[in-house]
Amino acid sequence: MIVQEMKPILMNRRQFLGLSSATALVATCYPNITLGHALLSHPQQSSAEMLKSMQGLSQQKNLLLGYPINMTTPSEEFFAWRKELFAVGLNQFSFNNVGNPYAHSHIPFNGHLFERELINRFGAVYGFSQDNIWGFLSNSGTDSNMHGLYMGRTILKSQTGEMPKIYFTKEAHYSIQILRDLLNLEWVVVGTNHDGSMDTDDLERQMNANPNHPALVVATIGTTFKGAVDSIEGIRAKLTGRTSYLHLDAALFGGYLPHTQFAAELLHEVPDEGTGRKVNRYDSIAVSCHKFFGFPAPAGLFITTRANFETFLTQFGHIHDPEYILQIPGTITCSRDAVKPAEFYFFSSESAFSKQVADAKSMLDNTTYLFKEVVAHYDYLQPMRANRQSNTIYFRKPSDTVVNRYSLAAMGVEIDKERVPYVHVVVMPHASKEILDRFLTDLGKKEG
Repeated sequence: MIVQEMKPILMNRRQFLGLSSATALVATCYPNITLGHALLSHPQQSSAEMLKSMQGLSQQKNLLLGYPINMTTPSEEFFAWRKELFAVGLNQFSFNNVGNPYAHSHIPFNGHLFERELINRFGAVYGFSQDNIWGFLSNSGTDSNMHGLYMGRTILKSQTGEMPKIYFTKEAHYSIQILRDLLNLEWVVVGTNHDGSMDTDDLERQMNANPNHPALVVATIGTTFKGAVDSIEGIRAKLTGRTSYLHLDAALFGGYLPHTQFAAELLHEVPDEGTGRKVNRYDSIAVSCHKFFGFPAPAGLFITTRANFETFLTQFGHIHDPEYILQIPGTITCSRDAVKPAEFYFFSSESAFSKQVADAKSMLDNTTYLFKEVVAHYDYLQPMRANRQSNTIYFRKPSDTVVNRYSLAAMGVEIDKERVPYVHVVVMPHASKEILDRFLTDLGKKEG
């Protein structure tokens, strides 16, 4: 067999720079492969073209009303803080928050100090005792939920020898359905009240029907579409005497409720009315950083008690060999972002909390304003607001022009046993009264 000698194809600098990064890499490593080869047969887009397609987004961002994302650009002080972090190496070389942020790390290049302080500060906001707290900054609200459900499943199974069943409503965030499948948990669907909150009487009925399994219950504090709030007290009353774990998905509402008259809704530790002793109202909580706070990247807080964590860690140690990093981390994910906790630390200062108080008030005031206006001028849309805690209103689907212009989320809502298309508006801090007035005007325009 004759083997032909491979001769390199030389190209000048202009030709090389004209290639996309992927094409340039292939052309360098495999010089005899031409642009017509099947590997590169799909159209190549230059970075300039991609950037051009994103131009103008900053002017449109305040029109995003259909999803719970704070589109307000962070202050100049935040970007100055980023520069301070860069000066000490964050984002210059690899930092990694692998492991338990409350334990000594064998690898010094981490941001565990920021992570611990974040959990302690926000834990205080949610009423956790400072001597009984554990948590970390996760990749997202879904990641935080995953850790809560995994911790609950592990603890309950170790206590009873039985796999728990998971209880939540169809109004809960869709991530809970995904995580239920991922963790191989049997879902017991709990019914809802008229406003979309969990029907605790039905919860009791469902648990009575499954007496041999511990209960892993997910309470949603601000359901995805309707903005309903599951009653923690109502759920706790039904869990009395049962082996259970209660996790709160408070992705959006968990950011702003502590800064309102409804702050007690999320308090973790409260005095027992009978004995005066402090009792825990729930086991863990998940809150998103990129929703109310306006952190410019997905991230999440996960907070639980140290007692829960240590019980979990005992079981987790059976499946994790600690030799490599010299500790049992207690987290599902191994390598974790060290930059996000350090950056999100900016949102935990006294001045940041003061701004959050103002943002929360503005949000709820604007929600009340929008709801009254839609009721007054577009009552045929049958607008609804689940409760005074909610920054969400939902109503019958308007024209496609309005839906597309304001990126409104549309879902079917059961009305008189029929599935009717509805949309919702989530009033975030960037949704000023001026933007809402513009939306109200567009809502009244006929399509076409």
